[in-house]
Amino acid sequence: MPELPEVETIKRTLTQLVLGRTIKNVIVHWPKIIKKPDEKEQFIDALAGQSFEGIDRKGKFLIFYTDDFALVSHLRMEGRYGLYQHTEPIDKHTHIIFQFTDGTELRYRDVRKFGTMHLFKKGEEFSSLPLLQLGPEPFSNLFTNDYLKEKLSKTDRNIKAVLLDQTVIAGLGNIYVDEALYRAKIHPERKSRTLTYKEINILRKEIIATLEEAVEKGGSTVRTYVNTQGQIGMFQLQHFVYGKKGEPCQKCGTLIEKRVTAGRGTHFCPKCQRL
Repeated sequence: MPELPEVETIKRTLTQLVLGRTIKNVIVHWPKIIKKPDEKEQFIDALAGQSFEGIDRKGKFLIFYTDDFALVSHLRMEGRYGLYQHTEPIDKHTHIIFQFTDGTELRYRDVRKFGTMHLFKKGEEFSSLPLLQLGPEPFSNLFTNDYLKEKLSKTDRNIKAVLLDQTVIAGLGNIYVDEALYRAKIHPERKSRTLTYKEINILRKEIIATLEEAVEKGGSTVRTYVNTQGQIGMFQLQHFVYGKKGEPCQKCGTLIEKRVTAGRGTHFCPKCQRL
């Protein structure tokens, strides 16, 4: 699933491609992707004649702003946007098509059909699900040592589970949690409430630094991720632990281990990240 760096990269490339384009019509081949409004006809009628004014991101969600609406889109596992000429063949996994007045089309392709779209009147997108439940972003001024300390001190969950919780921090996923914990020298199964304030400060800084570097490299391509222009990310070349099971740790030479933690495959160095 694309995480914050991948979705940020998609947001930036989409901004270059679709800003200012006006929607002539919307074609919906798989209505279940549209979670709000209830009827696809309402979705189509609302967006016809609207122009894209901006694209934002909250956690792993894209937010398309038109003249009057905010379209909140989650890509889930396989969701992908691309800009095409209307004459180009339509892939069988293309489920939503935004037809523009200039003859181009923004197509949403999703092999597994897990993606979601919610349409709100502009200004209402943050007062309802799914965005309402999200915690602060790692790049937000709200993501402080004190905030993180408060959240960690109230739970017996391991640190991996807490960092994956989107209501605590928005945008982190399996890849970047593993990488940040390694860089902070914290075992993923460590009880959250046992972290000291000093460790929390280091962890917060490493989360931010890891994500900043990943955004700069266009995210990580581990399986199928590409940006809107079909380009892969390059941050996977800088992974320390994720996907490195059985390889020597770059710092100490100990073999990287993988086990299931918080329901996810988890990579760590047993020496650098002692429990």
